Amino acid sequence: MAADSNVSSLSQAQVSQIFLAKSLALPGGDKATPIDQDEGAAARNDFYSKVTGKDAAQMKAYWSQLMFTGKAQRPRKVSGDAAVKSAVAGTPGAIGYISAGAVDGSVKVVLRP
Repeated sequence: MAADSNVSSLSQAQVSQIFLAKSLALPGGDKATPIDQDEGAAARNDFYSKVTGKDAAQMKAYWSQLMFTGKAQRPRKVSGDAAVKSAVAGTPGAIGYISAGAVDGSVKVVLRP
């Protein structure tokens, strides 16, 4: 989350719901905007495995089905931790994931899976 976000923490279930397009709102009602990393990124594989319990192939199949049926659009993808931090810091309600070593003052950690 952006460093100035009023959301201080989220549960693993809440984050999973946001990234699986099952919830479109943050606590308090603000729109949630998930920011994803490119397929194959180590941070992406680690995040989805720990937070949603799905691996890369399962996520690809999941999004293919949702998009084919018109039920949801996949999260915006960016390339790398720096791009995630920039997108999250500049987008109200944005939530993303980065490597632990990339955390700095521009973003707020709301979940450590």
